[in-house]
Amino acid sequence: MTPHMLTRSLDRGATIFLAIVAACGILIPLSNLLLPAGSFLQVPTYLVALWGKYVCYAILALSIDLIWGYCGILSLGHGAFFALGGYAMGMYLMRQIGSRGVYGNPILPDFMVFLNWEKLPWYWYGFDMFWFAALMVLVVPGLLAFCFGWLAFRSRVTGVYLSIITQAMTYALLLAFFRNDFGFGGNNGLTDFKDILGFNVQAEGTRAALFALSCLALIVGFLVCRAIVSSKLGKVLIAVRDAESRTRFLGYRVESYKLFVFTVSACMAGVAGALYVPQVGIINPSEFAPGNSIEAVVWVAVGGRGTLIGAALGAVVVNYAKTFFTSGMLAPYWLFMLGALFILVTLLLPKGIVGTFNSWWESSREKRLAGVAASAAAEDGITEPKLAEKRS
Repeated sequence: MTPHMLTRSLDRGATIFLAIVAACGILIPLSNLLLPAGSFLQVPTYLVALWGKYVCYAILALSIDLIWGYCGILSLGHGAFFALGGYAMGMYLMRQIGSRGVYGNPILPDFMVFLNWEKLPWYWYGFDMFWFAALMVLVVPGLLAFCFGWLAFRSRVTGVYLSIITQAMTYALLLAFFRNDFGFGGNNGLTDFKDILGFNVQAEGTRAALFALSCLALIVGFLVCRAIVSSKLGKVLIAVRDAESRTRFLGYRVESYKLFVFTVSACMAGVAGALYVPQVGIINPSEFAPGNSIEAVVWVAVGGRGTLIGAALGAVVVNYAKTFFTSGMLAPYWLFMLGALFILVTLLLPKGIVGTFNSWWESSREKRLAGVAASAAAEDGITEPKLAEKRS
């Protein structure tokens, strides 16, 4: 992926979006660290962590829009890849606790000591090293997506059937991670993190750095998605979305294209989960809940499917609304409000917020250009030819 390819794939809207994300990634941490507490412009630490969570959700929404908006793969199990990336980072953070845990065991996490585990399971080896954990953040979700996609796409499973089996996949993982003997903390999951790369995970500087890193990951993820959808590969993906049988008839190996983009999307979701965990402070099996994956699809639909910018915007807007409405008397009705929002957007704004705005902007732009052309022609004395009158 060359720099020329990245710059060529950016339009004015994408440039503005990247500039806003970069500005937030710089100004918000600086405001939190440099301005005195209580200042009007000072961003509190809890808001830095909250907005960092929103940015992670935006990365997850980007990964879903890449496969759904441009390839027509509606995955209702992408929360599984998000959670696996989170567990990979959580395992590293648990290994960093060492003897500072409740039971003081330098090797075994507290939940293993409580459950009378005698030694560390083999699949926990290596997670005391950050580079290994960072590698697993990509490898584990990517490998699962590759194996799942190879079986599903090779069998030509599409449409609602693919959505159902992706939901079944994440539900199966939910049940597995709930088990205490699975070695991942059972119902309680992984928590009580202390350090990350030697820095206190609760410190203001660490939270600010994690927020800035999340914004950087969002920028990189957006650039990767734009480079893919703006290339020849992206044109083939759109062809698969709109007419899969015809694309296959033309000689393209549709399964290979779908498998590639599905694996890339899963890796992006894993990165989002890895950045999410240290900012939230916990990862448990509830992240595998099928409802979380469905909610992420709603973010993309609200923001605008097939726009990338809309997916990120939808994630931030819907989660901000969730934070606002679940803190008051409307909290028990949030899921009903979310469902109503999805229905209203589907009926009134089928292209989402950004998609509808883009359509309106293009329409108004064409009208302006037509008006300018007509006025220029009138000034030059050029008029439309008239039909010759019939001779009587």
